Amino acid sequence: METYLLDWANLLLRWLHVIVAIAWIGSSFYFVFLDSSLTPPEDEQLKKDGVGGELWALHGGGFYHPVKFKAAPPKLPDHLHWFYWESYSTWLSGFALFLISYLWSPSVYLIDPRVMEWSPAGAIAAALAFLVVFWFAYDIICRTLGQTKNGDAKVGALVLVLVCIAAYAATQMFAGRAAFLLMGAMLATAMSANVFFWIIPGQRTMVADMKAGRPVDPIHGIRGKQRSVHNTYFTLPVLFAMLSNHYSFTYAHPQNWLILIAIMFAGAAIRQFFVMRHGYKLGRNPHPWKYAAVGVVVLLGLIVWLRPAPAAPAAAAPATVGYAQLQPVVAQRCVMCHGEALQSKGVRLDSADELKKNAQMVYQQVVVQKLMPMNNATGLTEDERALFAQWFKAGAPVN
Repeated sequence: METYLLDWANLLLRWLHVIVAIAWIGSSFYFVFLDSSLTPPEDEQLKKDGVGGELWALHGGGFYHPVKFKAAPPKLPDHLHWFYWESYSTWLSGFALFLISYLWSPSVYLIDPRVMEWSPAGAIAAALAFLVVFWFAYDIICRTLGQTKNGDAKVGALVLVLVCIAAYAATQMFAGRAAFLLMGAMLATAMSANVFFWIIPGQRTMVADMKAGRPVDPIHGIRGKQRSVHNTYFTLPVLFAMLSNHYSFTYAHPQNWLILIAIMFAGAAIRQFFVMRHGYKLGRNPHPWKYAAVGVVVLLGLIVWLRPAPAAPAAAAPATVGYAQLQPVVAQRCVMCHGEALQSKGVRLDSADELKKNAQMVYQQVVVQKLMPMNNATGLTEDERALFAQWFKAGAPVN
């Protein structure tokens, strides 16, 4: 019953997490587009009101005219929309999902003895430390260098180094699948912490100053904008890390840390292309095709590097494999998680009929994607995977 309830919690939290993440990323992307697409106002009244940029847009059959003030509007409206629950809901749902998926069963999901053999409590503590330590290191870099000359370049370079160090450390401590997801959670935590500790408090200070009739210090807007820009460059790397658990050829590779860094770098470069493209359309900067080209070249290089080796003749498995030959392997490698006592994901493989019913899924998980056993905890060999392949290709016989 516990496994069944955890599966439902996993499903509902994953659904919620995707929904609120779409809302957060969508609003973030929109405001980056908006800032990059604003043009000086033409209306004299807008200029007098302190408007620094405007945009005319058409969407859903309606005309929209958003404007942005240089510092603060002459008067605050009665209703002011705040963008923060999208971020908080994304982090809270993501952490809850991380809790029930990885921290609940660290021996299965976090720990791979072939990488590092340690206690479940130690693995959990280290995973949580990744989220906290990265945020403090990143925040110190931003606070000490962000407002200096060429601060954005300095911060960007040091954060890149910090991410590379974290990627290497994670893949040397945790199972590959967990390491990739943990890197995504680490960056996402920094993104949400930017909103919680800097963007929203700065905005609250600005609003409070306006209501009290005090001058608005522009530093709050500058800092908030800087952290918001960082968040938009973190987005594509985070999305890859969160999706990577479906693609074992990335996280199961011996040099998985290099693959992780390369794909994250490619994602950030491609995001830079889209950010600068808005300015290019208004003549503010050269065409940013070079950033897209760099990202695509890195991805193509990875495709070539990770291509599978030519298949060797399958000498380990006979031409036709029946259930009798496969059953001992299933009993030794699979039944402990997919038997009568424990039916992980509602799947049983402890009988010929149950194995036959799940043949397609078993083939995909064991042979094609090599996701099962999780972290190969039961030591399934390549020859045994070949047995599964031959059995499935023979029609999954049960006699």
